[in-house]
Amino acid sequence: MSASGAKTITDTVHGTVRLEPLTLDLLETLEIQRLNSIRQLGLTYLVFPGANHSRVEHCLGVGHVASEMARVLGLPEEERKLVQAAGLLHDVGHGPFSHTLEHVLSRELAVDHMDLTQRIITGKDDNVVPDERKGFPDVPRIHEVLARHAVKPDAVAALIRGPADAAPDLFASRPRGAGKQYLAEIIHSPMDADQIDYLMRDAHYTGAAHGMIDVARILQTLRVHRGSLALDRKGLPALEGMLVARGLMYSSVYFHKTVRIAEEMVARAVERSDAPIAAIQKMVDAELLSWLADQGAFQREIALRVKFRKLYKRAVSFDWDGLTEPMRDTFAAFKDAAHRRRVEDRIARRAGLEPGQVIVDVPLPELLVSEPRIAKTEVAILEDGKARPFSKVSTLGRALQTRQVVDWVLMVACPPEAVARVRKAAAPALGR
Repeated sequence: MSASGAKTITDTVHGTVRLEPLTLDLLETLEIQRLNSIRQLGLTYLVFPGANHSRVEHCLGVGHVASEMARVLGLPEEERKLVQAAGLLHDVGHGPFSHTLEHVLSRELAVDHMDLTQRIITGKDDNVVPDERKGFPDVPRIHEVLARHAVKPDAVAALIRGPADAAPDLFASRPRGAGKQYLAEIIHSPMDADQIDYLMRDAHYTGAAHGMIDVARILQTLRVHRGSLALDRKGLPALEGMLVARGLMYSSVYFHKTVRIAEEMVARAVERSDAPIAAIQKMVDAELLSWLADQGAFQREIALRVKFRKLYKRAVSFDWDGLTEPMRDTFAAFKDAAHRRRVEDRIARRAGLEPGQVIVDVPLPELLVSEPRIAKTEVAILEDGKARPFSKVSTLGRALQTRQVVDWVLMVACPPEAVARVRKAAAPALGR
């Protein structure tokens, strides 16, 4: 340890990263260490074998990038510590396999992982089960560590969702140009530390070239304009590259059809169990699969299929261009989970399968739950002292706002041996 009380680690993506006392103390909490047992990319490793990196790696990376953004902007030390802590803590609310159960959580509890993250940071909730926490009575909670370092937990929690969710006393109700929207934008915005890290990190571990971005150029041209993050015009190509990378990574990695099928298999197994989703949310990856194996026959089947990579296959899928008006109306109804399950089971019966063995996947609504920034590209671009929206400066920016990142609007999947039967049985149920 150095005289300043800091340590260094060697990060796969960012190289040598300095861990200051606040970060070191937060890393000792059970809330953060739990993330070591959760894969950053959920079940993506079943398609991209290298994607076994943990969510704690990503959190460390986001804290580092947020700190670097604060440094290049010349922010006061108090603000730098605030965004560094928010970057490290921004994902503590994640459940097993990261985003896999996000839409189930959102539907059943009317919250998402960011809501839980904010509650955990402020000490109003916990992602560690009580019996496990009792085993380490001397380990402080996150809000206690923050308070010890003179960082307000409420201020950290306010940054998690970005400016729209920021605490009024920090950002809103101020004269134009006098606010500090940039603090929340460093954590959650079209150009934030979270996306910078996950694009670079996920590209590295999956081997996908799409996620490589020029982070050095973004940092070099980063500015604050009227209280918000902005980019000098010289950094426009780097921003374009980052947002293109985001779209391509969603198309080719995050929403790869086989990854999506694996995730929906696990989600269906959880949906059709009797366990409260709040209890499942506190599990880690291995615990969830073990728990599923001890539930009913369907849950055990899914756990074994994931364990041995015997996944369901796509029977039929549709893109927007292939939809008739009656089909659009039929598909719109699938936003209701109970209706979607009834249709799944109807197709399963017609195909001679058991309930749960047919998956009807409608990805777009769920995409907006797991990644609400996906269609957001508006960053202020500064040139000759004037700011213009990214979409007004870049034709590529306008295209990115309308580009669909998922290749299908509906997909039906089932066990491989039943594909032909399910394809035939699905036609009347889907309004064809």
